Amino acid sequence: MDSSTLVGTAAGDDPRTGLRAVKALRQLLEQLEAAQVRRARAQGWSWQEIAEVLQVSKQAVHRKHRNS
Repeated sequence: MDSSTLVGTAAGDDPRTGLRAVKALRQLLEQLEAAQVRRARAQGWSWQEIAEVLQVSKQAVHRKHRNS
C-alpha cells in the first residue's frame, strides 16, 4: 500500500484497519528518519544540527541513531 493510501486508511471508520495503517505509517516514518539522519551525518552534520531540525535533544537523536 502506498503512503497516501495508508493515510486515507488510517483516517477511516474501521479501527482495526485504521490502527494497522497507523502502525505501517509509523514504520515508514522511522525508516525515512533513519535514512535522512544517515544522509545528514554523511554530509558532515553534527548531532546538534540534526536535533534542532527534528526538534529533539541532541542526546535523544544520538541515542536513537548512533548505530545507523
